[in-house]
Amino acid sequence: MLETLRNAFKIKDIRNRIVFTFLMLIVIRIGSQLPVPGVNGQAFAQWFASQTQDGMGFFDAITGGSFYNMSIFALNITPYITSSIIMQLLTIAIPKLEEMHRDGEEGRKKIAEITRYLTVALALIEATATTIGFRRGGYLRATQGAEGVLTIIMVIFALTAGSAILMWIGERITERGVGNGISIVLTINIISRMPNDIGALYDQFVAGKNVPKAILAAVIIVAIIVGMVLFVVGLQGGERRIPVQYSRKIQGRKQVGGQSTHIPLKVNTSGVIPVIFAQSLLQTPVIIASFFGAGDGTGIGSQILRGMSQSNWCDPNAPVYSIGLAVYIVLIIAFAYFYTSITFNPLEVANNMKKAGGFIPGIRPGKPTSDYLNRILNYIVFIGAVGLAFIAFVPIFFNGVFGADVSFGGTSIIIIVGVVIETLKQIESQMRVRYYKGFLND
Repeated sequence: MLETLRNAFKIKDIRNRIVFTFLMLIVIRIGSQLPVPGVNGQAFAQWFASQTQDGMGFFDAITGGSFYNMSIFALNITPYITSSIIMQLLTIAIPKLEEMHRDGEEGRKKIAEITRYLTVALALIEATATTIGFRRGGYLRATQGAEGVLTIIMVIFALTAGSAILMWIGERITERGVGNGISIVLTINIISRMPNDIGALYDQFVAGKNVPKAILAAVIIVAIIVGMVLFVVGLQGGERRIPVQYSRKIQGRKQVGGQSTHIPLKVNTSGVIPVIFAQSLLQTPVIIASFFGAGDGTGIGSQILRGMSQSNWCDPNAPVYSIGLAVYIVLIIAFAYFYTSITFNPLEVANNMKKAGGFIPGIRPGKPTSDYLNRILNYIVFIGAVGLAFIAFVPIFFNGVFGADVSFGGTSIIIIVGVVIETLKQIESQMRVRYYKGFLND
């Protein structure tokens, strides 16, 4: 990795792209410290600290502390991520959008434009709901009369504008920087919170202990983190290669084609999306309930909310709430199959291969090829989904059993590793393009 970066800085264009990305990340971190006008940040921070991190830990992690600081970037890039997922689903369901998607670059530009509008709409809805929750909780500096109305409007538009600015920065990084801008914005936010989490682990398990216990605790913590990173790297890089042979064709007096290639089916075909889907489905009701002061009673509704909260899972004193963990794992596996089914169509791949004269050795073209791909895909998706569930489970287990209260977990590690690997691949790809150009110019 260091060798790749060192070589990249030798090429002016790539160096400028890396510097531009770095400067944009600085802007993001500065914006994460600018408070939203009209919000009593101190009162909100006290409320946040009083929570048992019922869904708040991960949300604060992906916002890079912006939510805790209640900065203008408090909503972060999550509205864009949500709108992108919605557009992917709608592309499958609406023929007009599917036609746009197949129109090439122009069609993708139109879909990207619709995604931007949808992002602003979602950000406006989330900002309005958040502001209403702030008003009910008494976190706004003014709530009565004309001044109260102006404060509410100001907070809503500040939060919406912050999310829109982050979307713009992410797109500029994609265009003029390196890597996928939206993913990099999300990653830098998660990384910015990790020093605080590591410090909390040190204070909790290492500081104040005798030397043998401190060393043992430090070794265990490092081993778990390194082991998870290596596991994620293997999961992200694992793939099943399906061999494909193309038949030879006669063009004039020459034979063309006949080359061999493969279809790479990744073990983790859906990335981190299933974990985010499952986490959002379970944690969103908990977060909304905490805003409105619900979920603290002894009724069945409060019990269900506690079971949906990650802070209560794997708790030896209340094992019944770990039923929510079982539901969480089932949702991860289910969403892995669902998302893969809408992003990879075996029948379409089989038909395209047949039209191009390609076939899988030993498998007849057409529907038999589609059935074969579907069977292999179901097998590797299950392996990837179980791997995702395991990565998500490990931090939850240690949080529940040992009280290791950290905001980053398996989801954060998957995002960081995946984005770093993809960014390095893009840098290497751009370097190869420059080298090829140099050869051609010579």
